[in-house]
Amino acid sequence: MTAPLSKPLARLAYCTNVHPGETLSRSLAMLEQHAARVRAFLVPNGMLGLGLWLSATSAQEVLADEDGVKRLRAWMDERGFEVLTLNGFPYGDFHQAVVKTAVYKPNWTEPERLAYTINLSRVLAGLLPDRCSTGSISTLPLGWRADFAQTGVAASMNIAAAQLRTAASALAQLENATGKRVTLDLEPEPGCALDLAVHIGEFFTQHFPDESTRRHLGVCHDVCHSAVMFEPQDEAFACYASHGVRVGKVQISSALGCNGAPKELAELAQFAEGRYLHQTAVLTGSGTPKLYDDLDAALDENLDGLWRTHFHVPVFLDDIGRLHTTSREIPPALLAASKVDPPIFEVETYAWSVLPPHLREHDLSGGIAKELLWARAALQRAGYEVER
Repeated sequence: MTAPLSKPLARLAYCTNVHPGETLSRSLAMLEQHAARVRAFLVPNGMLGLGLWLSATSAQEVLADEDGVKRLRAWMDERGFEVLTLNGFPYGDFHQAVVKTAVYKPNWTEPERLAYTINLSRVLAGLLPDRCSTGSISTLPLGWRADFAQTGVAASMNIAAAQLRTAASALAQLENATGKRVTLDLEPEPGCALDLAVHIGEFFTQHFPDESTRRHLGVCHDVCHSAVMFEPQDEAFACYASHGVRVGKVQISSALGCNGAPKELAELAQFAEGRYLHQTAVLTGSGTPKLYDDLDAALDENLDGLWRTHFHVPVFLDDIGRLHTTSREIPPALLAASKVDPPIFEVETYAWSVLPPHLREHDLSGGIAKELLWARAALQRAGYEVER
C-alpha cells in the first residue's frame, strides 16, 4: 500500500509595510503597538511570522552597530516575533502624504537600490529562524515603465540585469558565509517594466540563462497585481515554471473590481485617494485590458467593461457595497503554488489607513488578525499544512 503524500508546508507572515517605519525606532514602536496585539489574538503562546519592511535608513541603522542584527533578533525573540521574509520594495517613507510613483525609486538601474538590497540580505540572514535555511526579499520589477522609457528601455534593462547579477553574486557569498540562502524575488506590478508573468519569464530567459544566478533570483507573485492585469492565476504560475523561474514568495492580496455600471463607478470613486498609486485596468470588448496609471485617469474616461483597480483591500472581503473584490483569485493562486517548491506566503494589505472611513477597522490589529485567520484557512483548503 502506497503511503499518503505529505502536505506541503506553508509558512505564513503578515507584511509590516502596513505600519509607518521611516526609521528603525518607528518600526519597532509600531510592532510593539500592533504586532504584539496580532500575536495575542492568534498565537499568544507561539511565534508570529512577520514579513518585515525596513526602509533604507532603518537597514543602515541596524548594520551600523556591529551587533545590530543580533540585537534585533533578540528583540524579536523576546516578543514572540520571527522574521520569515523581508519586503524590499519601498525604499523610503512608505507612509508619507504622497507616495505614488516615488515607491519605484530608486529603481534597479541605480546603485542605491543595489546597496539597499544587499543591506537587507545581511539583516535577513541573521533574523531567519534557525529551522529556516531560506528566506525571500521581494523587490520592485526593475522600475516604473515610464522611467525606463525615458532613458531607453533596452539600455535600462541591461543595466538593471547587471545589477541583479551583482546582487545574486553577493547573495551566493552570503550563503557560503552563513548557510542561509537569501533569494531576491522580483514582484510584477501593473505599469512597471515587468508587469506580467510572461515579462518575468522573458527577462530571465534573456538575462539569466545560468542556474547559478537563478539560485538567488526569482519571482514574488502578488495575487492582487496579477488579478488587476487579468492574468489567470494558474497560467501565471505555469508561465514561471515554463521559463524555469522559481517562485520565492506569494503575496496574498486582493484588488477591487466592478462591472462598470454608473452606480458602481460612483462607489469606486471613493477609493481615489492621494497617497498611493491605484493602477486600473479596464477589460473592454476588444479582449485587451486598457491600463491607466491611476484610478482618477480611468474614471475620467469612463470606459464600458470590467474594471480592476490596484487597491489592496482586506482579503476576507468578497464584496464591498456594489463593488466586488478579487479575493476569489486567491484560492487558485494557492493551489497553483502548491505544485512548486512551497514559497513563503505573506498577507500584504498595506492600504488600511487610506480605505474609505466606513471600511477601516476600529482596531487595526484585529483586522490584520482576521486576515491571517482567513489566509490560514484558505491555505488549509488548498492542501497545505500551515506552520504555527
